[in-house]
Amino acid sequence: MLKNIALPVSKSLSFAGRLTAVAALLSSLSAWAAEPLRVQADPVPHAEILAYVQKIDPSLNLKVIEIPSGVNPNELLAHGDVDANYFQHVPYLLSQEKALKEKFEVAATVHIEPLGVYSSRHKSYAEVPQNGTVAVPNNETNLSRALYLLQSQGLITLKPGFTDPAKNQATPRDIATNPKNLKILEVESPQIPRSLPDVDLAVINGNFALEAGLSPAKDALGLEKAKGNPYANILVTTEKLKNDPRIKQLAKDLESPQVAEFIKEKFKGSVLPVAAAKS
Repeated sequence: MLKNIALPVSKSLSFAGRLTAVAALLSSLSAWAAEPLRVQADPVPHAEILAYVQKIDPSLNLKVIEIPSGVNPNELLAHGDVDANYFQHVPYLLSQEKALKEKFEVAATVHIEPLGVYSSRHKSYAEVPQNGTVAVPNNETNLSRALYLLQSQGLITLKPGFTDPAKNQATPRDIATNPKNLKILEVESPQIPRSLPDVDLAVINGNFALEAGLSPAKDALGLEKAKGNPYANILVTTEKLKNDPRIKQLAKDLESPQVAEFIKEKFKGSVLPVAAAKS
């Protein structure tokens, strides 16, 4: 009998210890959840989308951080200065993981900002002169993306094998034909809208076009196609925070039908929810 009593007493003590540990963990999680989730985002459209998320889900405490150009958001994330970022696409993230020797986590896939070709000098490609100038982003993923767009618009062709922008990164050295002998000028992405008066064509990221007061759906001479586009913008966090309840809730909100509808109504085709692009 004594042996029979001793065993459950021991189990009872172990169970009580486990209860104490669980209570401490829940308390820690509760305190953690009370902290604002620090999310770095570009002003347009990312911060605007996050502001809408906060409106429809007030239980989610967000601190949206906008940083000046020249600061690498992924370095901030790696160093723990922010909990997540929302500004980039997967090809760029992969290049950043390689450059920074860090591993990040994609928490949500949200929207596409079609890259566009713009001009303040010409109303059609036919007006672009021989030896015309084209400003393109100078980071490797968006440079490649710009060259594929120029190819789709019939302005250049790339060498054989450059058919999949998600797999084959192109550089100006990979241009096979260039009928107008266009001069490719590599420029910092945020500066390209300001270069419009000085070049014949400019390939501009959707967010920077919107910030400059351009309407991609109306003002671009040509836009990327949304269907099959590998450049969807994503919510990114660290491996340590990938299971944080706040990250999971934000990801769920960003991929919700309400946010997709907001994007469609707010940006009128200049920003496309991923759900719409798949349909």
